[in-house]
Amino acid sequence: MEWKLSAGDYVPDGTGGLTALSGSGEVLARALYRLTARRGALPFLPALGSRLYQLGRERPSAREALAAQYVAEALQEEPDLTARSVKLTPKGEGTDLAVYLEWRGEGLTLQLPLERPVGPEEAEYEND
Repeated sequence: MEWKLSAGDYVPDGTGGLTALSGSGEVLARALYRLTARRGALPFLPALGSRLYQLGRERPSAREALAAQYVAEALQEEPDLTARSVKLTPKGEGTDLAVYLEWRGEGLTLQLPLERPVGPEEAEYEND
């Protein structure tokens, strides 16, 4: 079970607890965590996270293919979740990454900024 975050804080449910996510919202929250965590940063979970933070070191022509590879690698342990495609879009000093996913026949989209520190509170997600 995942808890709903808004601007980096847990969202209260109005009865003294926290708002729980379910269905595609829960899947998107887990995917977002896996994509924004740096792979190898947690010593007891070395395979958790992604290598998306490394994209800035690569040739611009290779970045989109590598982003697709890093996304697939990060989400490989998520059951029923498939990365259909990724798209990189230059924005200001960084780049925005759009990840188009499929979960149980439902289209989902994650959008997050790259090439600067990113936390879950900066990303956006939606159901198609």
